[in-house]
Amino acid sequence: MTQPLISVIIPTYGREEPLRETLIDVLKQDYPHYEVLVVDQTPVHEPDTQQFLEELAQVGKIRWFRLNWASLPGARNYAVRRSSGEILVFIDDDVQLEPSYLTAHAKNYQRSEVGAVAGRVFDRMKLADFAPGLEIQDLPPEAHDPGIAWYHLNLVHTVKPQRVLSARGCNMSYRREIFQQHGIWFDERFRGSAVREESDFCLRLRKTGLMIWYDPEASLVHLGEETGGCHDISTKSLKYQMTFYHNHFLMGLNNLSISQATRFFLRLFDCHVLGRPPCHKSGSPIKILMRLGFYLAGFMSAIVTVIRSLWNKGQIYTQQDEVRP
Repeated sequence: MTQPLISVIIPTYGREEPLRETLIDVLKQDYPHYEVLVVDQTPVHEPDTQQFLEELAQVGKIRWFRLNWASLPGARNYAVRRSSGEILVFIDDDVQLEPSYLTAHAKNYQRSEVGAVAGRVFDRMKLADFAPGLEIQDLPPEAHDPGIAWYHLNLVHTVKPQRVLSARGCNMSYRREIFQQHGIWFDERFRGSAVREESDFCLRLRKTGLMIWYDPEASLVHLGEETGGCHDISTKSLKYQMTFYHNHFLMGLNNLSISQATRFFLRLFDCHVLGRPPCHKSGSPIKILMRLGFYLAGFMSAIVTVIRSLWNKGQIYTQQDEVRP
């Protein structure tokens, strides 16, 4: 039986050595039939990285696309339109992979009801948390409730394959038909770090009836570099805070019922504004007021985005692209 072609899609921005190491791991995969697309939004690379990418592209090991704009969902869509695979695997530009990584994703697509695979993510900065006894078998019912799932969906400690609500953006794969036949694409209105863009995509995917399947064997280590990629903007900056809340509210307004959205927005307030677990933020009144300001500003910004979408769907990078779906 012929194994399906896999397209490995790697958006990158401001990465140097971690990107090189990621590509080395990707090119060591034991899966026999795959292509690698690097969507590069870095204005100028260091000489070593530039030479490395040029050499890989010249010998056909990667397809290297240089862009003069930066958007994570825009980069994903850009690559999908240029890819050839039946299965599309999305990873970050700062991950470590075992040679069997692609094989682990691919085996799940033998089941026709599986439309997406969510892989397990070992965050490098939290590897000490993987102590015996913390393993999770079955996710709790709350992890399947779109109103509160985001605080119970643990794709770090869960060791049992099962159906899930969403994937993590650094380790996920989809059937091509999700894009081409069902017309579901990443929403380019998600800004900055694009937090929740993958959750938004998965919530829309579920409406097709296809399943999102979690496979802990499809694992990787996410390095979480402090510079480049989604971390290029300081988490303490005004821009980061604004886009963080904007994106959360946009996901809720896009996909949730009134009751679900109400519970989601209240949970967002409880965790990220008041700082209660699992966020564990400072309870200083001044800091709570500051976070409240970002929360309210993010909500208003998301409302403006939704209103503008009545005449502009917000897929601005797709609209500029000569290759359209």
